[in-house]
Amino acid sequence: MLAVAVVVGFSSAAWSAAPSTGLGQAWPNAADVSVSPHYHVYRFVLDGIQYIQVNDLGGTVHAAIAAANGTVLVLPIGVDAAKAKSAVAGTSATASSIAETVYQDATVSVSATPQSDGSVQVLATPKAAADTCSNPGECSNVVAKPQ
Repeated sequence: MLAVAVVVGFSSAAWSAAPSTGLGQAWPNAADVSVSPHYHVYRFVLDGIQYIQVNDLGGTVHAAIAAANGTVLVLPIGVDAAKAKSAVAGTSATASSIAETVYQDATVSVSATPQSDGSVQVLATPKAAADTCSNPGECSNVVAKPQ
């Protein structure tokens, strides 16, 4: 019996360490990594590709993107997926003065811009090679959410 309890305990620990799930859900099983107090941002990683989802404070999924190796793709997820865009590395994220950075790491920056019709335009910009850090330990860190 003790052996079964130990195995079950270790398998539970393994399950809790598994990657988070829930891409496309209002309240996914993932940490909120938003750098904005106005949005929830969730990050998922699978096979070296990071998936970033932008929700409003009510849980509505607005858009999601996939990013890997300097390439950003808009995913067909969220009520504003048709308005989401990806920019070219090294370009300005957006010309709008009301755009707000909602997520940023060593490889991609994501901003959200409220539109007059109540929708949100999400813009993902991969970082240019010159913008990325040379210390692998720092490159994986996400900018902390303001307290």
